[in-house]
Amino acid sequence: MLLTVDRDAAGQRLDRWLAVRIPDLSRSRLQELIDGGHVTVDGAARRPAHRLRGGETVDLDVPPRPPEVLIPEPIALTIVYEDGDVLVVDKPAGMVVHPGAGHARGTLAAALLSHAPQIAGVGGPRRPGVVHRLDKETSGLLVVAKTQASYDSLTAQLAARTVSRCYLAVVHGRVARPHGVVDAPIGRHPHDRVRMAIRPEGRGKRAVTRYRVLERFGGFTCLEARLETGRTHQIRVHCLSIGHAIYGDDVYRLRSTTRLPIAFTGIALHAAALAFVHPKTGIRLEFSSPLPARIERVLTYLRQGHAVC
Repeated sequence: MLLTVDRDAAGQRLDRWLAVRIPDLSRSRLQELIDGGHVTVDGAARRPAHRLRGGETVDLDVPPRPPEVLIPEPIALTIVYEDGDVLVVDKPAGMVVHPGAGHARGTLAAALLSHAPQIAGVGGPRRPGVVHRLDKETSGLLVVAKTQASYDSLTAQLAARTVSRCYLAVVHGRVARPHGVVDAPIGRHPHDRVRMAIRPEGRGKRAVTRYRVLERFGGFTCLEARLETGRTHQIRVHCLSIGHAIYGDDVYRLRSTTRLPIAFTGIALHAAALAFVHPKTGIRLEFSSPLPARIERVLTYLRQGHAVC
């Protein structure tokens, strides 16, 4: 939907101007669309408080909302561990964790509800039992609560930073230091509401990632990354901030990007290890997931000395 801003609307906030022009959409829905990058002003995503000048073209895309009631879907799951309280799954790259704009079906949440119908209502109607998430193009381990008591315990462990999450990533460039810590706040990008970015103190939430070099190649490095916090796109944003974007990441990328002549899907980021205290037994459980074939192919190619600096 294309709209033209009248000259007399100069100085008005984008969200308030849209609320008047499109009364059929609630203010909360408009806010959701703007935050999701579905509203652009002269081709650029803006914040709800963006002040209009008058004369701009506003493009509004209103995707269908996912159903409030999640429909179970019999999608195959790779189950690493399961008992009456928790479920650990190994998510493939390309699968969305829970429904959202443009992703109403084929989600991990729908598959979980089909596999374990008793988790309906645990944590929320559209993300049953989901304690933490992985990006669509990231693969690996996540834990799901099968009861409300388990959900409360696991979310409390996440808040207390006692859940251990270890990732493996292939990044562009040779990381010089053998290990390091990125301690930089993350918040919404000021000009692109779909992306996250490093933000000044007070405008983002504290985010801490510890990394360690596992292998170096001609123009790439394989890293181990451990999360101390769990911000949206944290590892991707932090890797980019130190000049080493993750291979295959078209959202958080460097201006010059090397593409390897091999088949690859997703981004080269895998949640390889997960540990937490069992909500009922109090025993600490540890799980690991081998690198998927898509990332192993990248490493095999690089180990053969084909990388370009």
